Amino acid sequence: MCWDGPVSERKPYLSDLSDERWALIEPVITAWKAAHPSVSGHQSGYAMRENVNAIATRAGPAANGTSCPTTYCAGRPGRSADDQPTRA
Repeated sequence: MCWDGPVSERKPYLSDLSDERWALIEPVITAWKAAHPSVSGHQSGYAMRENVNAIATRAGPAANGTSCPTTYCAGRPGRSADDQPTRA
């Protein structure tokens, strides 16, 4: 069974670009994409800003756990950063 209901807009992450930062980056990405068209002619169905936000989510503060819920900070469900074992 697949979901055929409405898709709600996603909630922003702490690592998402602000409008001001996107205004700085967008012209660079647009120019690069114009100079490097897809060899296959494929056009992505995703907004470029969402792609950049996805990269920032993985490489930014979320990568070290600062914006993760405490139940996932340690990389394992149910553990927080405070539950880390210590080395003797």
